Amino acid sequence: MDLSIIELIKTVILGIVEGLTEWLPISSTGHMILVDEFIRLDVSKAFMDMFLVVIQLGAILAVVVLNFERLNPFSSWKSRSEKHATFQLWYKVIFACIPAGVIGLLFNKYMEEHFMTAPVVTTTLIFYGIMFIVVENYNKHRYPRVTELDRLDYKTAFIIGLFQVLSLVPGTSRSGATILGGILFGASRYVAAEFTFFLAIPVMFGASFLKMVKFGWHYTGAEVLIMIVGMATAFLVSIMSIKFLLHYIKSNDFKAFGWYRIVLGIIVLVYLFFVGDPTK
Repeated sequence: MDLSIIELIKTVILGIVEGLTEWLPISSTGHMILVDEFIRLDVSKAFMDMFLVVIQLGAILAVVVLNFERLNPFSSWKSRSEKHATFQLWYKVIFACIPAGVIGLLFNKYMEEHFMTAPVVTTTLIFYGIMFIVVENYNKHRYPRVTELDRLDYKTAFIIGLFQVLSLVPGTSRSGATILGGILFGASRYVAAEFTFFLAIPVMFGASFLKMVKFGWHYTGAEVLIMIVGMATAFLVSIMSIKFLLHYIKSNDFKAFGWYRIVLGIIVLVYLFFVGDPTK
């Protein structure tokens, strides 16, 4: 394929959407499906399916860069106890990734074949939008048990990991599901969001690697450029998105994201009624 400026602009737009929606609890998959309906890249379906997952590497690199010192257990700047705490954080992250890793490997193909549809995305957008509002109302007069990430125990970490399994259904939002789980089981919004970011690192690297292996290692120059531009854009936008969310939740709850999901879901329903399912 010949790569035109138009195709690069489309790639940048997809990178912006990925960078914004990967970390905000509004479902990156749902948004990417919708954007792809209006902004279609001139690539094969196999490449596009792979690209929509691999572009997440740009987003996850933003987490690594912003938290490199904090995530590095070998840092010479850290004391022995700080290095130990960093290793403990990684153990909790890996432990919490087990449910999604196992279920994902077993049912990922089935999910892609049967759940990657606009009606499913619409349903999950609205359902979890309602859940955010319900959970925030329920949580209004409760005080979080875990207000610092270092105090997050293995049991709560694993429970958050179980909620991550829900995100295998498109439209759920991986960050949305895990943040909801964290809040419900005693973590503050800030701790739930932070752990969600770190939980994404092994999950997204693993998912991207599997997608690239499935696609194969034969890329045209245009395809390589699309991947680089998409990931670079997602990386830059993700840095701003992560900083915004962490600042926002210091003094706000997640109800606004819940209402946004509900409104978006209704818009998609109306679109489906008049146009039909774009994923078919």
